[in-house]
Amino acid sequence: MDPEELLNEDSNTGKAKTESPLVSLERDLKFFNESIREVAIEIMVEGLSHYPIFIAHQHELNLGELILDRNDLNTEWSIHASTLEEFVDKGVIKPVLKERFVKSYKDPSEYMCIFVVVPEGANFVYYPYPKQ
Repeated sequence: MDPEELLNEDSNTGKAKTESPLVSLERDLKFFNESIREVAIEIMVEGLSHYPIFIAHQHELNLGELILDRNDLNTEWSIHASTLEEFVDKGVIKPVLKERFVKSYKDPSEYMCIFVVVPEGANFVYYPYPKQ
């Protein structure tokens, strides 16, 4: 999914629908980007994983480790840090699909891998870090 898709615009009219929760996610990711990048680097440097995954959610979640709490930061989304290995261990990514995930995983120095959890379901989104 491209960042533009997060805006949830109706391609026929060009008008925004009622604000998608992903619009607020994009705002929060811009706010969180430095912290997320630091944690991603730490996960890789410490040898925990080559595939850091961040989970964005608005409710209680038992996956990964809470790094940014929406209640403490007055944001709309909380972020947990995790890894591909935990996703496989907990059955979120089936072992037979692990290699497909690895092949599609984008450069973690340029993109944050976000597993977005909303009431309708969950999906992976690669969101670019701002150019420095």
